[in-house]
This record gives sequence, C-alpha cells and structure tokens, in this order.
Amino acid sequence: MKLSVNGAETFIGTGGRDFDPSLPVVVFLHGAGMDRSAWALHSRWFAHHGFAVLAPDFPGHGLSQGAPLTSIADMADWIAALITAAGVSQARLIGHSMGSLVALETAARHPGKVSGLALIGTSSAMAVGPDLLKAAEANDHAAIDMVSIWGLGYQAELGGSLAPGLWMHGGAQRVLEATKPGVLFADLSACNSYQNALSAAAQIKVPTTLILGERDMMTPAKAGKALAAAIPNARTIVMAGAGHMMMAERPDQLLIALQEFA
Repeated sequence: MKLSVNGAETFIGTGGRDFDPSLPVVVFLHGAGMDRSAWALHSRWFAHHGFAVLAPDFPGHGLSQGAPLTSIADMADWIAALITAAGVSQARLIGHSMGSLVALETAARHPGKVSGLALIGTSSAMAVGPDLLKAAEANDHAAIDMVSIWGLGYQAELGGSLAPGLWMHGGAQRVLEATKPGVLFADLSACNSYQNALSAAAQIKVPTTLILGERDMMTPAKAGKALAAAIPNARTIVMAGAGHMMMAERPDQLLIALQEFA
C-alpha cells in the first residue's frame, strides 16, 4: 500500500493482506541499501497470523519517494510519523542492522509509540570502514561487493540457499544494485555516525529481543551482547554459524525467534 509520510509517498508491504489497524501492528525495518523485500517471508507469516503488517521502504529506497534520510534520529522520527499516518497509536518494531538502530532510537525518542522491539544483526556501535564508505560515496560497485561478502555467512558463499535454485549472494547484490545513487552511502554514513545506542538502550522499557549471528562480520555478536547488557531485561538469541543477513541465511530459525518475540 501507499501512505503519505511527511509529505512524501511511501510504499509499504503489508504481507499479502490488507492492513487492518484494529489488529496488533508490527513494523519491519530494513537495513542499509535494502528494501521491504528483505522481509518477504516474515511479514507474510505475521500478516496471516493475526497481525497488521507495515514493511516500508525507507525514503529514497525501493518504491518510496523522497531523499534518503541522513541520520538514525531522522529515521526514528520518520518511523513515528509512519505509525501515525497508518492510523495506529502503537506498534512492535522489528529491525535489521540499520533498521535495528532505527527501532532502538524510535523507542527511546517516541516511547508511547513502541510496544516491543526485536533487534536483528545489531550492535552497540556500527562503525563502517573508510574503504567501504569511500566506495559507497563514489557509487563504486566495490561497495556492493563488500556489503554482500561481509554480510553473508560462509554457507552463502557455498550455495547454501534453503530455496532451491536461488543464490543468496547474487540475490543480495541485485537488491543493492537497484538502489539509487547515494542511497547506500547515506545509510552507511548514518550508521557510522550514530553514537546513541547505549544511551537509548538504557531508556527502553518494553520487551526486547536481540537476535545475533554467531559469525556476523558486520555487527559481531560480542558487540550485540554489549547492547543487550544495556537494555533492561533484554533477551538474547545467538544463531550458531549465522552471518549478518539472517533473513536469507536462517529464515525459518529467525521466524521461530520472531514468533516467540510476538
């Protein structure tokens, strides 16, 4: 569906069912350079099991209009505006990577709008290497190569897709290649500049689950555990052998974890 958020048309996946604001609402937040398609399986399960789903393309991503937002704080305020535009007062937020920081910051800045958090592939800080930032700023394909290689676990490079005939590495690259010039750089810069994770974590008062990849090279599990330690009563799940892109690498295992969260 489409909604106007802060004056710009936003494209939102609803999991294959019409959005019903009378149901418990779950908002899925994608990572840097990605779009709503990252949540194809998980959003569909929730939409068909008693939840209303919003899986937006962030501004400038996918089919959404507008320029990409340049800070995690701005993205958090945008998510609060999205929830209001959808006609609901509160939602559970499920975020991956950049989206996890946005979910965390939204809960800290707009606590009345958030009823629960699931933070996937997250960290107390998301520093981005200078070579990756430089390549992304130049719209060099090397940035896409680095994100897809570092983002996927070792099994993905061995053809370990659970869906017959699909290639995880190639699929990740196609999504990143479809992003508009400057979008990946804006996202990575926002992650690199964000320094408020631990402060925001201390303010969280809603049930929170962190789902980490044991072999995540982009947001190492150790840093995710440091964030978990700062969130009161947070629950942590570590997926053995998984890298950063758990939606593709461990779709069924991730779904089970999200079902328990919900």
